[in-house]
Amino acid sequence: MIFEKVQQIIVDELGVEASEVTLAASISDDLGADSLDAVELIMAIEDEFEIKVSDEAAQAFETVQQIVSFIEGEK
Repeated sequence: MIFEKVQQIIVDELGVEASEVTLAASISDDLGADSLDAVELIMAIEDEFEIKVSDEAAQAFETVQQIVSFIEGEK
């Protein structure tokens, strides 16, 4: 369920196909997010899940799995 929500946020924010958003997908290399995209993505995730993502945590996110794992740890 968390993955599906994250997947939809990434599709909406980055304009990629849902099939491209896998747990192993690299946010920058596979999904094409630049630094501004990454900031907008984190803000959307914070709003959707009602959590706060520190700058350090956000900068450490390289894959979709890392985002999902972080959210699971916050819930």
